[in-house]
Parts: sequence; C-alpha cells; structure tokens
Amino acid sequence: MAKRKKNIGVISNALSLTVCPWRSNNQVQLHINAEAFFPAMLEGIKQARHYILLEMYLFESGIVATQFIENFVEAANRGVKVYLLLDDYGCRGLKAKDRKLLEHDNIAINYYNPLRYGAYRRNLFRDHRKILVIDQTAAYIGGAGITDEFRTFDKFNPGWRETMIEVRGNCVPDWVTAFCHVWELYDKIELTSKQNNQTNADRNTRCRVVCGLGSGRQSIKKSIVNQIRGSQKQCWIATAYFVPSFKIRRALYRAAQRGIDVRLLLPGPISDHPAIRLAARRFYYNLLRAGVKIYEYQPRFMHQKVILCDDWVSIGSSNIDRWNFRWNLEANQEIDSLDFSQQVKTMFQHDFEHSKLYQFETWEKRSWYHRLQEWFWGHVDRFVDRYIR
Repeated sequence: MAKRKKNIGVISNALSLTVCPWRSNNQVQLHINAEAFFPAMLEGIKQARHYILLEMYLFESGIVATQFIENFVEAANRGVKVYLLLDDYGCRGLKAKDRKLLEHDNIAINYYNPLRYGAYRRNLFRDHRKILVIDQTAAYIGGAGITDEFRTFDKFNPGWRETMIEVRGNCVPDWVTAFCHVWELYDKIELTSKQNNQTNADRNTRCRVVCGLGSGRQSIKKSIVNQIRGSQKQCWIATAYFVPSFKIRRALYRAAQRGIDVRLLLPGPISDHPAIRLAARRFYYNLLRAGVKIYEYQPRFMHQKVILCDDWVSIGSSNIDRWNFRWNLEANQEIDSLDFSQQVKTMFQHDFEHSKLYQFETWEKRSWYHRLQEWFWGHVDRFVDRYIR
C-alpha cells in the first residue's frame, strides 16, 4: 500500500455521523495513567493482524513516539495495514527523522487541516480525537496523546494525570466508522477483517459512540447537558479545561440546587495553560454559591476528561470547553453500567483525596491579586469568544 500524504481540509460540516446507537455486549476496561494505557495500546498493536487505525491530536517525537513508531513499522512489516490520521498542528513536534521512519508501503498518513498562511479562522479547526482501533476487535479511547508529557520519568516528573479505556465488543465497529468518516472523504481505505459477532458472558456493558464535529454539531455537549439534567444522585466531572457555556453552567446550578451531588475536578496550580485555568476560575463564585463542590487537583497536571452521572459514564477527548465544542473534532465513549460506574467513582474518590476543595466562604476570601488575574483572563476569554467565531 503506497504511502499517501494528502493535505486534508476542514470537514466538520461535511460529516453526518454524530451519535451511534446504544450497543449491548461490550467489555470496557479502565486504564489509569500512562503506566497502564501505553503498554495496553502497544500490546494491542502487537496483536494486530489486519489493520490499525490511529486518529490522534498530539504526536510528538520522544520516548513514547519512538515506541509507537517501532511497533507500527513492525506491524507493517508483517502485512498489517496502518492508517495514521494526525492533526497537522498537533503533530508539529514530530521530527522529520520520525516521519521518515513511517514511510512504508503498508503505512498511510493523512494530516488534518494543514496550517496555511492567511487562512486565519480556517486554521482553528482541529482534530482533537484520540482513537486507536485494532482489527475491529479493540478500541482505545480517552484524552492521551502520543507524547512524553504523559509518561512518568521519576517522582519529580510524574507526567500528566490521564485516563483511557479499552473497549471490546459490538461498539468497536462504530469506532471504525467514525475514523472512516474522516479518512474516506479524502482517501480510500481498505479494511479486510470482519466484525466478530461472538459475544462472551463478561461482555454485558451497554455503550455508544458520540462524536463532536464543531460548527454547531455539538452532540457531545447535548448529551452531557441531558445527563446532568436527568441525574438523580451524583454528577461528577473531570476536565482539563473548564470554560463552559451558559447552558452547561445552568444545568450544573439547577442540579446542585435540587440536591444532586455535583462536583468538578479541575487542574490545580500545575497546568499547561495557566491562563485558561485563571479564566475558568471566574465561574467558581456562582457555582459554589449554587452548591457545586470544586476540587483542584494538586500533584500534577490533571488532563483527563471523564463524566459520571449516576450509572452513566462518558470518557473521551472532549473537555467542558466552548472552544472544543466549537472548533474541534471530538469523540467520546458513553458507558451505561453499574459496575463500570462504580470503578469510575472509586477513581474519582482517589483523585478527590489529592485535591484542594473550595468552599463558598473561603473562596470569597481569596486575595485581590488572584481576583485581578481572574478578571483579566476572564475578559480575554470573552473577547476571544466574541470575535473569533
């Protein structure tokens, strides 16, 4: 298979796939942090027999990228077809020597929306998804990129806090379809393996794929709002960037006011974008006053995107962030399972123990310096939101 390297453009408005049906007979495994999910993903690549699909925002040269590139090449050498759909902006850190290593007859690469001088608004559309699919057998979904930022080097450099999931069963073909909807608009794809319809006793989880396509196609946001509104016991949200729309804020206010346990797990002092954290803090006052509990994670940068509403869980690439919903291709896995929701609840509780809890009374007493920072970056966010649409 000859390597293809096309300049693919913005395709948000052209896609039709947003929400797939609920599928039964799935198995979902939680992978917490890089020491769990990177080995699982690499093992999946080693087990591939027909094809590998990778749709990725961040792909940067380093130890992690080298491991993945070596495994992609090994798979290609044994006849597996490898399709890499990389965001052009997100893979700027992928060096020429690593791109050269990926030149193989069985490896095809497309770059989403290459940056162009003078394109301005068009350059804002990005593919923010993080999807790895193996042979229509397994899919890995979450918020991690192929970059050393997530890797733990030592106790002084623990890497980013992240969560991925591994899905097997009837939902995996929907991930293949989601990938192909982007790829096939610009290139042909040859997938030879067939779906394995055999179900196992332990594959009893209901799942569905939900895609966000930007430009008003905000199915992920719509699903989140509906779940918050319908929650009966709890609504816990972890997001790396929290710049929510009024509709989401209102849903959180009302849920807390009717007695639902509403909690936000957000980044603390360690962040890759401190300005976004400061802009987000301007929302704390009204949220805390309504009864929402806000936790800021302390040990390292909290990058995961996880939502728990009663027994419903959503894990994927989408933050609770207006920018994500407006400009990015996103993709989340929704899971409806009591057992899996309990695993996620335990994970949240562990993260809460390593976080700083803000109360309304203490928030009002913060220093004038912090108030000034929040005011300034809040105005910057409003300006950007108003004039870059």
